[in-house]
Amino acid sequence: MPLESYLQMIQGVITRLATQSTTIKGWCVTVTAAVLGFGANATSPIISIIAFYVISAFACLDAYYLGLERAHRDLYQLAVQGIAEPWSFAIRRPGAREMMQAMRSPSIALPYGASLLAATAVSVYVTLK
Repeated sequence: MPLESYLQMIQGVITRLATQSTTIKGWCVTVTAAVLGFGANATSPIISIIAFYVISAFACLDAYYLGLERAHRDLYQLAVQGIAEPWSFAIRRPGAREMMQAMRSPSIALPYGASLLAATAVSVYVTLK
């Protein structure tokens, strides 16, 4: 029974991290749409630069959460195998390498790549206007 409770606690952390990732994607779409909507009517491409920054910041944050989620999934596997120290939540924080791996994940690359394409399209539209 104690192992079951420990695994449930780890799974709870994984679930919260996945929920945060979804929330971050939602906020990115909302903020990017607002900035690009304003940028489409602007005469300066500075709005597109702001959109690129917003998208990049949200993508980095989402990649960090994905790295944390993966570390907790590894901890879960170690706990199942009996290798992890009992009731330990010690994980290795994601570094630059883990974040770059997370950036290549379809769950990060596709939504943020599409947002970057939209920002590029608005930037081109504003420039040619």
